[in-house]
Amino acid sequence: MLVCLMAHDKSGALPVRKENREAHLAYIESTGCVTLAGPMKDTQGEMCGSMIVLDVPDLAAAESWAANDPYAKAGLFQSVTLREWVKVVG
Repeated sequence: MLVCLMAHDKSGALPVRKENREAHLAYIESTGCVTLAGPMKDTQGEMCGSMIVLDVPDLAAAESWAANDPYAKAGLFQSVTLREWVKVVG
């Protein structure tokens, strides 16, 4: 099952994102279920959120993945949305 994770950072949290980026990227690498990922940017070109597509058995696995992301553990996100996603193009 593909799940799209959309996370929006708290206002002013860019330093938290930068401090935890290496751990976040290592987590992505170690879990092996991320098929697509990258930061979202604000109008000034600064990172302000994340979009990640997970390939997991079910929504519970996606929720667990999201909860254990170093960004989430650092309190970076204002909001996180998980939705089943269907690949149509690409």
